[in-house]
Amino acid sequence: MQRILVTGAGGYIGTTLVPMLLDEGYAVRAVDRFFFGRNLLHTHPRLEIVQEDVRRLGPEHFAGVDGVIDLAAISNDPSGELFQDVTWAVNHRARVRCAELAKAAGVKRYVLPSSCSIYGFQPADVIADETCPTNPLTTYAKANEQAELGVLPLADEQFCVVVLRQATVYGYSPRMRLDLAINGMTYGAWKTGVLPLMRDGSQWRPFVHVRDTASAQIHMLTAPLDAVNGRIFNVGSDENNYQVGKLAERVAAAVPRDVRIDWYGDPDHRSYRVDFSRIESLGWRARRVAEDGVEEICAKLESGELERTTETITLDWYRDLVKWREIIRQVDMYGGILEIEDGALRREAAE
Repeated sequence: MQRILVTGAGGYIGTTLVPMLLDEGYAVRAVDRFFFGRNLLHTHPRLEIVQEDVRRLGPEHFAGVDGVIDLAAISNDPSGELFQDVTWAVNHRARVRCAELAKAAGVKRYVLPSSCSIYGFQPADVIADETCPTNPLTTYAKANEQAELGVLPLADEQFCVVVLRQATVYGYSPRMRLDLAINGMTYGAWKTGVLPLMRDGSQWRPFVHVRDTASAQIHMLTAPLDAVNGRIFNVGSDENNYQVGKLAERVAAAVPRDVRIDWYGDPDHRSYRVDFSRIESLGWRARRVAEDGVEEICAKLESGELERTTETITLDWYRDLVKWREIIRQVDMYGGILEIEDGALRREAAE
């Protein structure tokens, strides 16, 4: 039985990945700040929960670990732009340090889930493969690229390093995000019957289901060393390269109500497609398409298991946490707010 350390285990992908690893027979050391709650990972005899900031990891966290999947990151472009210094610290420097600590501890494999966003936007005739020049346009994308550049040189015969450039992720997860394209389209169409879409819909975007990208990460734990070590792989499928207008039509058709597409704005000429043949040559395939994600999200909305809250919009939740921390800091006294520590009461009485 191998033990896999997963950073960012309490996030959108992590809360899907960890149960899948457990189902595959792995032991998991789940590391996270758990901004979205620890209750999203259910108790399991092979699951170890470690509440820690990835910027503060030490050698002890890697003891007895066979592989690392380094998911922890400040996610999405809006969060990256608002918290730029933190994004560089977490998405770049902490990941490189995590890989260095893993290698020093004798860990055998390190998997870095990166992003296809580092391709930026490409000429219309380009289908970006792993050799394509990168063009990161945002803090989030730039930090991901620097993390890749920092971890890949660590690869050697004893330490396998794999980079996975994920397409935009979609689908239901216990730590749900409705600020992702397909997920947000689905919620808006289900809730209002209207799907706003920027003109003219011809632009291309690559996508991947959350369970598929998790399965790609698991696949890399046992893939042949000579085929993956020190290499980059795009994660997705050609079936999930969508023109945005056609994607909106498919989302609208899969939502169980009448949906109208509401076009707005000037034409968005940003467009890029991605090639996924390299990872498919290893025998891995994405199994799901957009409709699968739409249908599962609608089912959760219909059942009441899912609703749109601040926690489902990453940037809004980060902002709330920062706001609440300041409020609590101002009113916290003697170890509490309404209730305070008995020791404080005894000291107060003695005085």
